[in-house]
Amino acid sequence: MALPLDLLNDDTSNVYELSVAMARRAYQITMSGEQDEEAESEGLKPVVAAIRQILTQKVQYQLDT
Repeated sequence: MALPLDLLNDDTSNVYELSVAMARRAYQITMSGEQDEEAESEGLKPVVAAIRQILTQKVQYQLDT
């Protein structure tokens, strides 16, 4: 499963906040070169890995005000 689309449909978060969090996580993965073992073994691109990590809640995010 590349993307957990069922989790995306069930998510009630603000879409803008979610997309910003995913973009920032993808940037972190790209700059640091770190990926979880599952994403690395499947050869996922950073954006797909970031989306999966946030939707499955392996990575948490919060807004700074």
